[in-house]
Amino acid sequence: MSKLRIFCVANQKGGVGKTTTTVNLAAGLAQVGQRVLVIDLDPQGNATMGSGIDKRALPASVYDVLLESAGIVEARQRSAKGGYDIVGANRELAGAEVELVNQERRERRLKRALLPVRDQYDFVLVDCPPSLSLLTLNGLVAAHGVIVPMQCEYFALEGLSDLVNTIKQVHANLNPDLQLIGLLRVMFDPRITLQQQVSDQLKAHFGEKVFDTVIPRNVRLAEAPSYGQPGVVFDPTSRGAQAFIEFAHEMVKRVG
Repeated sequence: MSKLRIFCVANQKGGVGKTTTTVNLAAGLAQVGQRVLVIDLDPQGNATMGSGIDKRALPASVYDVLLESAGIVEARQRSAKGGYDIVGANRELAGAEVELVNQERRERRLKRALLPVRDQYDFVLVDCPPSLSLLTLNGLVAAHGVIVPMQCEYFALEGLSDLVNTIKQVHANLNPDLQLIGLLRVMFDPRITLQQQVSDQLKAHFGEKVFDTVIPRNVRLAEAPSYGQPGVVFDPTSRGAQAFIEFAHEMVKRVG
């Protein structure tokens, strides 16, 4: 029996490719034989739509799971194109923050909800919103580790130190299992000197924590969500898709 790994895909900076990373890693892992569940914790519901699920027509969503009016088994749907299961999100989720504030053990709702499906998956990937909210906290408390997609730009390093501090605080106070799994360089263009320099700085500072795989800037990856499918399915021959398949292999090897 393989051990379940729960990973948050998180970065406090918006527009860095968290959702692209989540759905393509999920589809890539599915293609290499892993059983995968995606949890969309972002009220924008982009991972839901990018998996081919209509966020406006969810019978139950992650909102219901966090408020304990539905379990993951009822709320999950199959991404036929991606080959994984997903618990979807929509705008309703934005209200969950307010409703959870006065609830007992509010930051542990997701962790508890995942218990009944532990044996059904090899990987759970949680797509976190780009802010340190109660939603992100639920993801971090439930997870074993954090995958940080980041662009190699000057300001990315500043945001990264905030995120690393957050992970340390959650590790110390709420979840002793939580660790930084690795940094994934995304939307990478080796022709830009600054990106190469930031990439070198990352490797100098974080060493082994920087994934070997680099995701190139790729138009096909950007187009895929509008067709309701992950890039690795939409155009398997594109450089971006092949990089994500390589990343899936690296993940399996790293945590195996």
